[in-house]
Amino acid sequence: MGVPKFYRWISERYPCLSEVVKEQQIPEFDNLYLDMNGIIHQCSHPNDEDVHFRITEEKIFADIFHYLEVLFRIIKPRKVFFMAVDGVAPRAKMNQQRGRRFRSAKEAEDKIKKALEKGEVLPTEARFDSNCITPGTEFMARLHEQLKYFVHNKLSTDRMWQGVRVYLSGHETPGEGEHKIMEFIRSEIGRPGHDPNTRHCLYGLDADLIMLGLTSHEPHFSLLREEVRFGGKKSQKRITAPEETTFHLLHLSLMREYVDYEFSALRDKISFEYDLERIIDDWILMGFLVGNDFIPHLPHLHINHDALPLLYRTYISVLPTLGGYLNENGNLNLARFEKYLEKLSEFDREHFSEVFVDLKWFESKVGNKYLNEAAGLAAEEAESKNGRKSKVSKTCFTLSLLFSLKAAEAAEEDGEDEDMFEAEFRQYKRTYYMTKMGVEVVSDEFLGGQARCYVEGIQWILHYYYHGVQSWSWYYPYHYAPFLSDVRNVAGLKLTFDLGKPFMPFEQLLAVLPAASKDLLPRCFQHLMTSQSSSIIEYYPLDFKTDLNGKQQEWEAVVLIPFIDERRLLAAMGPCTDLLSNSEKSRNRHTECSLYCYDKQLDYPYSSPLPDVFPNIVHCHTRVTPIPMDAWQVSVDYVSRRIDRSSLYFCGFPTLQHIRHKFYKKKNGVVVFQQSSRGENMMLEILPSALVLGKSVFVSWPHLAEARVVAVSDGETKFFLEEPPGVQRLYVDSSPPPVKLQYLSDKEQKDWVKEVQGLTEYHNKRKGVVINETDILLYAQQLTGRKYVISQNGSVHLEKQWAKQILPFPYQVIVKDIKAFDSSLSRFKTLEELFPVTSTVFMVGNPYYGAMGEVQDSSDVINEGRVRVVFTMPCEPQLDALIQNQHKYSVKYSPGYVLASRLGITGYLVSRFSGSIFIGRGSKKNPHGEQRANVGLNLKFNKKNEEVPGYTKRTEKEWLYSAAVEELLAEYLERFSEVFDFVSRNSHDDVFYEDDIWPGEDENGAEKVQEIQTWLKTHPVSSSSRASCDLQILDAGIVEKIEEELERCKVRILTRLHSSPLEQQHGVVPDPDAEYHLFDRVVNVRESFSVPLGLRGTIIGIKGAERDAEVLYEVLFDEEFAGGLTLRCSPGRGYRLPPCALINLSHGSRQEQSSHKLTAIVKPQPTSTQRTHRSQLDGLNHSPRSPFIPAQVPRATVPLTPVLMINTPQGEAPGPPLAVQPPLLPSMAGDLGRVCAGLNMGPPEFTFLRNRQGLMVCQVKLSNGLLVHGPQCQSECEAKEKAALFALQRLVTLPLSALRLLYVLRESVGKTCALCFTRGDVPDARPGIFISSAVTSWERVRVDISEGVQMIGNTIISQVHLQIQGFC
Repeated sequence: MGVPKFYRWISERYPCLSEVVKEQQIPEFDNLYLDMNGIIHQCSHPNDEDVHFRITEEKIFADIFHYLEVLFRIIKPRKVFFMAVDGVAPRAKMNQQRGRRFRSAKEAEDKIKKALEKGEVLPTEARFDSNCITPGTEFMARLHEQLKYFVHNKLSTDRMWQGVRVYLSGHETPGEGEHKIMEFIRSEIGRPGHDPNTRHCLYGLDADLIMLGLTSHEPHFSLLREEVRFGGKKSQKRITAPEETTFHLLHLSLMREYVDYEFSALRDKISFEYDLERIIDDWILMGFLVGNDFIPHLPHLHINHDALPLLYRTYISVLPTLGGYLNENGNLNLARFEKYLEKLSEFDREHFSEVFVDLKWFESKVGNKYLNEAAGLAAEEAESKNGRKSKVSKTCFTLSLLFSLKAAEAAEEDGEDEDMFEAEFRQYKRTYYMTKMGVEVVSDEFLGGQARCYVEGIQWILHYYYHGVQSWSWYYPYHYAPFLSDVRNVAGLKLTFDLGKPFMPFEQLLAVLPAASKDLLPRCFQHLMTSQSSSIIEYYPLDFKTDLNGKQQEWEAVVLIPFIDERRLLAAMGPCTDLLSNSEKSRNRHTECSLYCYDKQLDYPYSSPLPDVFPNIVHCHTRVTPIPMDAWQVSVDYVSRRIDRSSLYFCGFPTLQHIRHKFYKKKNGVVVFQQSSRGENMMLEILPSALVLGKSVFVSWPHLAEARVVAVSDGETKFFLEEPPGVQRLYVDSSPPPVKLQYLSDKEQKDWVKEVQGLTEYHNKRKGVVINETDILLYAQQLTGRKYVISQNGSVHLEKQWAKQILPFPYQVIVKDIKAFDSSLSRFKTLEELFPVTSTVFMVGNPYYGAMGEVQDSSDVINEGRVRVVFTMPCEPQLDALIQNQHKYSVKYSPGYVLASRLGITGYLVSRFSGSIFIGRGSKKNPHGEQRANVGLNLKFNKKNEEVPGYTKRTEKEWLYSAAVEELLAEYLERFSEVFDFVSRNSHDDVFYEDDIWPGEDENGAEKVQEIQTWLKTHPVSSSSRASCDLQILDAGIVEKIEEELERCKVRILTRLHSSPLEQQHGVVPDPDAEYHLFDRVVNVRESFSVPLGLRGTIIGIKGAERDAEVLYEVLFDEEFAGGLTLRCSPGRGYRLPPCALINLSHGSRQEQSSHKLTAIVKPQPTSTQRTHRSQLDGLNHSPRSPFIPAQVPRATVPLTPVLMINTPQGEAPGPPLAVQPPLLPSMAGDLGRVCAGLNMGPPEFTFLRNRQGLMVCQVKLSNGLLVHGPQCQSECEAKEKAALFALQRLVTLPLSALRLLYVLRESVGKTCALCFTRGDVPDARPGIFISSAVTSWERVRVDISEGVQMIGNTIISQVHLQIQGFC
């Protein structure tokens, strides 16, 4: 159910209600519920304005699966995951569904007609008919099978899902999705032993989910939804990639407190107990009066005309006289409700009084001759000042004033103004009923029926929200609601409902679909919608009227189509039912919901409904349990439990407690949805109330986030922690932290004042929080997540991680010393649990930085705090030459005056036409309406700070333009020179007009404008995407060259492992020290998102942000993948990812070669900090500063294969321990020479080049024709070593047989060697890299050749495990 404009109004009135989802700050949730229809619509028809859009069912299913995975990954439910698809709805909902589907079909038809009239060529494939997202269609049946497959697959293969109960309530289970969810929640709450602190998250797009969530009276309930942007173009395409979607969490914990503030005046006015839970129940009831999917809004009560504040004020004034509340747990107290409506009905007279005043004024000015017409227009304007009016509305008010005039004349004769007003008021309402509802006589009996019907509707909705469906067949039988003043004498009504039974799916389809969607029905029913002999043909009009009825948007208009007569519908369908096929009959049924659980004892194959797209499940471990359809029903006497308002704070669930403040309502223009709000905002003003450095506090009230304080300043002095680099500890003991005092300079003091001003403005204008005077700022690092660390005894535990970025916070909005509930996030207690065999890990230390590996059996070394891993080393493309020559492929930009001189026009015209040019209808002196057409190129956007890559670029001083803009302007000038001439002569105008540009009688300005727009749409520039001017990007030409290099390298890339990684803890950045640059090579380490785990790519764009965690990197990946974007690259190979999803491979190569620190990260685990005790395994996860360090014992083992395992051979004395004698740097040039000799090649040739910056580049030429360039270096020695390393990397990727490799090793070392080989088909073994990176000296290594090696023959090596026996 939707409540139009409610979400925006409620979010602006209560500014702190929602917050943007930040991965590191998402609270723990027990249960996640999905209202699935929003996801289905989002993935199947993201842009209805584009008549050219086409999509396959396979693509829809894949996108839905991906969306579900991402939502699950974001929230990480611990107990329940509930997916609810809309089933057959109650009859009361079908009227709204019917109107919406008729309107969407007509709008689609109109859009196609307009496109064809413009000469557009549409695709031959049938467009997706969104009306098929209705229970009983073939599409929904196929989707349900796909969803069942999806659940079976995830439970069988994904560890994160295996501890969760998964419910799937499909389209065959009757009921709306969100109400099936609420049935489950009510049932769970009513169970003995229900945990009152269960944490719920409900995903959905309907605004009424706020009301539904509040009916549960659960304290920890949040709503998840996509960001809503108001005021944008309707044609703007919605973002479908979930990673690029901004999600908001709306916290009902805050909503409860805001409602408490809204009605706090009642505390001292009512004689009975002030009960917030009952206030919330009444607040929900009042929300129904502005209209919803089941009953129309009361006349003139519109949300955007401050209807809700009126309802609240009336409630506050009348409740003290009622002796109790209106809504008694979903049961309407009719006597009290009638008194409330009686008081509220004063609004009817107040509204008509405004119209009546206009009548008298018009009468005095124009007399009776024109009174009817003029006053009718005035009344219409009063009804909706900004909205467009339908013909029905005009007729209504014209008749209204006609009758009002007669009443006025009769009243004037009596000379009684008051009686005249009442007479006109009654006639005004009578005309409303006659014109809107088509009645001839507005009798007391009719009004009584209206009152009963409306109150009956309110009670039905209350039952629906609190107890579930109480009647499947009831519906409100009118398009309009009665006047408030006519809802009288309802206190004695007896309201009862007959439960009945829901429609069957095909019955609903025939009840809600228009004739345009007849193909969605079985063929035997289709003639009922189209044949003139059909007994129900009048229910399917091809043309129909709509009535805005005081609204402003077309989608809000009342669709004036006849209501379906259930008996006639069923009678017409009866003879056709026997013609249904067996498959059709299987769709026309009701089935129960299913519960899915992981059961490792089960193991059976599960066939995919689309095996060509989604593979069969070979080993399925899912147990399915059907849930009876009535299992979750509750009685109408059900009473929700009183909330336990504990003082315990649950992290992530914001509250207005903890900080002293006062509240008041004020029109403060708080910006919630990209523009200042117009109505009142609930303002929170902080009241006055020493902080110890190094402590943990909570910032960002009321959306509390934990942070570590590192500095405090009063604007003159600053105390800050004096810690070694990389240390981020909490000082929780009695020992004082290391503190240093600094006196601020004049510039620093001014900067401090600016920071205070910025923070004050942000709190006031965005959050509606008045922080008053700020005397102290504290500087803190926010919590980014947790990582696993190893204790002395080998156990593992989670340790908090803090951001590197330091942010300022006003002292008065921080919270400290609160008791916060934070359940143990530590799922793993030992190394075996943390590193299970076959789990995927990534290296973030040298060597093999960024390599993906698989954990092996480590039972022999796990007790020593070490884990054995096999890494896969793909070939990396050589981009250094491209980096040096990127200027050859970059787009050349020139200032506007350069283009102007070449084109023979002024710089003003270049600037103007590259932006927006608006042309209106008519002439400047006589404009025809406010419609304007934009005929500019739209290549720059100053206000939004956006440019179009490849066409425009913004610098600090000016805009620059590419040659493509010059060509486009030249063609524009040649085609439509008259537009340039006119704009040049009228440069001071903002809008130009058709008749002024084309004044000739034989010239049609509208056609010319249409011709310009059609030409622009056919040009590639129309599909070019915008980018922020702050975005660093590589041009499309360079991206193309990167792709070419990747193609040359692709044949040598090793097959990646596909084991499932462990859970990621809150999106901690894998390596916080990594710096990112264009051309950097990266690898994706995040699972369950669009980009496959372990896929490598190249950074081609960097989108900066104020906070480090919000930076996005545009990456060109090495391979195409499902869900990939087109970012100046080949389709399906681009994506935008945050730093927590990437490891920067180039950062690893930039590290000092002497830093041979080894570490592996279990993919999801967070960063670590540096520790000084090197004998323990420290920081298993995301930092090169926290490696797997070899134990300092004589017989040490570094247990990371293929890293060298150094032991003492039998019969020989042990050599010195590794820790005592640090390894010498290997000579890469020497290694290269020895390998070349072993391959019977000539010695390598080194040549050096120096660039303009003085940096040295080395070129290596081998006798087999291989030519390799090294990176830019400071010295010849360094350049030579790195070039030799690059040559070795390229050389050892050539196919080598096992015997030839042995020959190379034997000739290079001159000793004997023991090698273990793994058979494989990938010709990319790279032992040279392993050896040259880790062996200290060739002359000191002894090698043994085992007899088994000879049996390998010419098998190609895909992975090599080296075991070099100790020192000679």
